[in-house]
Amino acid sequence: MALLDGKVALVTGASSGIGRAIALMFAEQGAALVLTARRGALLEAVAKEIRQQGGRAEFVAGDITQAQTHEQLIDTATSKFGGLDIAINNAGIVGALKPLAEMTLEEWQATLDTNLGAAFLGARSQIPAMLKRGGGSIVFTSSFVGTSVGLPGMSAYGAAKAALMGLVKGITADYAANGLRANALLPGGTDTDIAGDQSTKEWAAGLHAMKRIAKPEEIASAALFLASPMSSFVTGSALFADGGNAAVK
Repeated sequence: MALLDGKVALVTGASSGIGRAIALMFAEQGAALVLTARRGALLEAVAKEIRQQGGRAEFVAGDITQAQTHEQLIDTATSKFGGLDIAINNAGIVGALKPLAEMTLEEWQATLDTNLGAAFLGARSQIPAMLKRGGGSIVFTSSFVGTSVGLPGMSAYGAAKAALMGLVKGITADYAANGLRANALLPGGTDTDIAGDQSTKEWAAGLHAMKRIAKPEEIASAALFLASPMSSFVTGSALFADGGNAAVK
């Protein structure tokens, strides 16, 4: 039996990179998928790939900083697949790369809205749907930036990603007794479209004890652990999938 047979999973930021890898891996493990991102054409391509491989997938193109997007995702999960068991709140942005004193309020707010505010909006919609099914697993994609290190020009991003741990702990305090688990996944540098050019990837590799960056599928495997029954006694935690980055700082 596959790890996620009979489960319904929602993945944000699913059109590319880590989110796409998670969606494809979860489908292979038996989950029905509800996918979202802003880029509708890429999102549709991921859903089509899942269906061609015998899986089930629906998609909603939308802006995760808007409450109605999350409401539509829950409506889709419920109407198409009967409910929601797993949510991977993965979408985010790096935002303006500037020293803090040079950042505008608008730039600061946009970074927090996408990385933290959207996580709140997602969880607020996802939790009631999961409780109707007796619980579930919520995973937030955080980062080693802000939790183990600070990087130049990334104060807003780091602040938002670090704050996700407070959200995870609060959800755990509120809902763990009801069968709902919440955890943060903290990837290291990953070979995605936003990872930069080859020189940037080589610089990022040097930050890690393993002296390389991750493949998206390696981060997806860590997400699968947190989403599946393998982590049934894991909640309120932070899982570093960072090639030893935090260990050597």
